[in-house]
Amino acid sequence: MTPPAPPVASPLHNVICMKWGTKYGPEYVNRLYAMVRRHLTGAFRFVCLTDDRQGIRAEVECFPIPELHLEVQAGVPDRAWKKLTTFSADLYGLTGTALFLDVDVVIVGDLDVFFEEPGDFLIIRDYRRPWQTPRITGNSSVYRFQLGAHPDVLAYFKSHVDEVQSRFRNEQAYLSNFLHRQGKLRYWPVAWCPSFKYQSIPRWPANYWSEPVVPAGARIVIFHGECNPPDALAGRRNRSFRSMRPAGWVATHWRE
Repeated sequence: MTPPAPPVASPLHNVICMKWGTKYGPEYVNRLYAMVRRHLTGAFRFVCLTDDRQGIRAEVECFPIPELHLEVQAGVPDRAWKKLTTFSADLYGLTGTALFLDVDVVIVGDLDVFFEEPGDFLIIRDYRRPWQTPRITGNSSVYRFQLGAHPDVLAYFKSHVDEVQSRFRNEQAYLSNFLHRQGKLRYWPVAWCPSFKYQSIPRWPANYWSEPVVPAGARIVIFHGECNPPDALAGRRNRSFRSMRPAGWVATHWRE
């Protein structure tokens, strides 16, 4: 009698985030880890690339952000070029599939599907001017890739820094263009990663009396450009003459 085949070990998933500077404290990383733990089945490695690991919970593996040696100019906004270091040929020996998450997202649904969706490289289709076609730029708050599979993304940037920064506003515009030209760019299903700014806050005038909502089909709500989870909880926006009710549901999900 032939013995049964041993069970196939499920692949170890990697979740990567990045924290630098003082805008986001360690609580952002700790809450992100807790949300991933609640919504991702099975084993995973949670990695934070950071310049300050103080206060980050022990379950998170912290590594320094690989150096890009970019000139920092006073008054020039940070365009998140550091994210490109996730495409290093060897990122601290990590292997397998990686899901990158910005530290200020709020996870509200199942994450398993982000590792199951087919494609070489997946990213959010950018929310700005979606009616323009072709508009290939992605929003890099959530992207998935095979570790070590796209070292040319980083290598080209390093050898053409001036050219890239003159042509592209930020890393997500460059990244989307680079992988699109290789035929590797794909987008997440549109409902999975809605924008809090554009899809949660009710339109005027309902924004004065109705709370922001969790959009139907959402799995990860993206905070970009206007407010972060604490602002959403407080009903606070950073734009004059714009109102927002407190988003009570954020407290349900954005916690340890």
